Amino acid sequence: MAPAPLLEAVDVSFTYGASTVLDRVSFTLGSSEVVSLLGPSGCGKTTLLNLIAGFRQPSSGRLLFDGAPITAPGPERAVVFQSGALFDWLTARQNIEFSLSCRGVAKAERRDVSEHVLELVGLKGAGGLYPYEMSGGMRQRVGVGRVIAARPRIMLMDEPFAAVDVQTREALQEELLRIHAATRCTIVFVTHSIEEAVFLSNRVFVLAKRGGTFDAAFDVALPAPRWDGLNRLDPEFLRLRERIYLTMKAGSPAATTGARAHALT
Repeated sequence: MAPAPLLEAVDVSFTYGASTVLDRVSFTLGSSEVVSLLGPSGCGKTTLLNLIAGFRQPSSGRLLFDGAPITAPGPERAVVFQSGALFDWLTARQNIEFSLSCRGVAKAERRDVSEHVLELVGLKGAGGLYPYEMSGGMRQRVGVGRVIAARPRIMLMDEPFAAVDVQTREALQEELLRIHAATRCTIVFVTHSIEEAVFLSNRVFVLAKRGGTFDAAFDVALPAPRWDGLNRLDPEFLRLRERIYLTMKAGSPAATTGARAHALT
């Protein structure tokens, strides 16, 4: 018997006024998956992420986490925002410890967790820095670290690397894969970048430009481990990037061996 999905969407729709943002979207996610939501601005990627987070409710349909309806935000579903959303008056360590402090975790345990997380995100020795003393890439690492410290079962990431330069972005992508290997947390990643989606994901969901629906989903079968970055040169990476590009350009599914469009369940 197949394991029950961690997250399930059943005919989820969301309307805003007279506009249909999402239209009867259905999919399932399993534990430890990394799934990217890919598509142009306005196609509903961030709206879907907000629904999973519990910030908004579907206009119709069902969205279930571990079999129970999502009705509000919860610690098992944590969000990493594009801006990092750090508290400027707190150090990197204090930002990471914030959720633990709110839960009443003892100071010594908070320190142990934050030291571990700082090392995990590549910021060992930087715990005393304030956000204004950090680069954009460092701030994003702290934002990811703060979410990891909360120990969610799903990390929801809304274009978290979009505001940094290309080299930093690639380094952060590789770091995220190392973190995923260490934590086995399920990740839902919103992006505009085909390359980013293919490099990070086990599956890529392509959202239609208009109509609030999925055009296709693609399996990504690249060699592991991926975090050395060399998969960017793999012929399968290049083939899959091309197929997704053509799918997005044509607005319809494109299926090929090793890069097939398929049902979202």
